[in-house]
Amino acid sequence: MPTRTFTSGRIRRADYDAASRQLDLHWEGGKVLAYKSVPEEVFRRLCSAPNPATYWEDRIAEEYPKGTPRSGAAVPAAGRPPGDLFGKD
Repeated sequence: MPTRTFTSGRIRRADYDAASRQLDLHWEGGKVLAYKSVPEEVFRRLCSAPNPATYWEDRIAEEYPKGTPRSGAAVPAAGRPPGDLFGKD
């Protein structure tokens, strides 16, 4: 599975699975968004874009259906499991 790490901007990492054509975008702050039916060429263009977040906004966000991230869900900002946020075990 091709992965691209970005050193600046709001997107931190992009994972692409060519078999399922799913694109997982890891954002600063830990949020992960997944998109289905994304052509490999779109992933390549995202990786080479001067501003990947702008490319996502213009070419991906509303063009492809959202999916479930494969690479793990985001951890809450405090680093605790969701149930712990309200004092539950």
